[in-house]
Parts: sequence; C-alpha cells; structure tokens
Amino acid sequence: MKGIQVHMPHMRVAGMALWPFILLRPARPTARLINHERIHLRQQLELLVIPFYVWYVAEYGWYRWKGLPHGAAYRRISFEREAYAHESDLHFLKKRPLWHFRRYL
Repeated sequence: MKGIQVHMPHMRVAGMALWPFILLRPARPTARLINHERIHLRQQLELLVIPFYVWYVAEYGWYRWKGLPHGAAYRRISFEREAYAHESDLHFLKKRPLWHFRRYL
C-alpha cells in the first residue's frame, strides 16, 4: 500500500495520513517520513478507517485528561508509538503482523 502523496506546503505538521492520502509539507520528504505515514495507512485499513480515527482521538483525549501536555499525549498514542518505533525500517510493512499496534497499548 503506497497511498496517494499530496504536497501541502502550508501544513503545520510534516506529514499526515488521511485514508487514502498522505499529506506532506516538505517538497522532498524523507523515506522515513513516508514510511511513518504508510504505517498509519495500514493501521487505518486494519480498523476500517473511521474506527481508527475514533480510537486515535479517544487515546489522545485520555492522555490529555490524565494531565499530559499535547506533545506527550500525542507520543503516547499506540498508533504513533508503533509508527515512530518502526519508521526507520523501510521493510517493516512487509513483515508487520496484523494489529501490531496493540503491542503499544
């Protein structure tokens, strides 16, 4: 799964995966950034897209409610933890087990 890459120079973040698109700010994104967002596309597909977003927002809200600041709450989301842990492994998606993000809950 490659996704459709769209360059968005005015975004505040470097990249974002919104099924089936990968929105990117830099004109020349790194392979690591693209891989991170491709991991999110796989997660979205596994959860049939809409439940992914509900779960993502719920986890973020839970960590914010627990008192974490924005950046820390974002980094604690299981989907982000998996993506950050494996973004450098460009072959990860070929060997990634189904629902692998659950290991980061």
